[in-house]
Amino acid sequence: MIDLLFDVNLQQLPDDYLTGNWRVADRVLNRNDPGSALAQATHLQLQPGLLHVEAPTQQDNGQWTVERDSLLSRPYLQMQLAREQTRALVTRLRRSTDGAQSQLSLYFQSGMEMQLARP
Repeated sequence: MIDLLFDVNLQQLPDDYLTGNWRVADRVLNRNDPGSALAQATHLQLQPGLLHVEAPTQQDNGQWTVERDSLLSRPYLQMQLAREQTRALVTRLRRSTDGAQSQLSLYFQSGMEMQLARP
């Protein structure tokens, strides 16, 4: 049985809700380089300050931080990898009550959309 997932208020999103090992469940490319690690990613590992991207033919490491806009306090993931730097708006986060299951939706400045799932 699948646990019910509840929307998390993004204006009050604790940064640690984003940490962990994420599987790329779906992605829509727009202007993003289709050969980049993020465009081909199958897994993202977000640990405090550290980012690891796994793709079928490559891996990349870097850093990530959460930034918030001053008007609405919307969370953005600032990602700095060895081969690319980008910013993604967190558009939705859903979690089970125990936090074991989560779904995260990101909208990148390139127009790429990515849906992540955990576990």
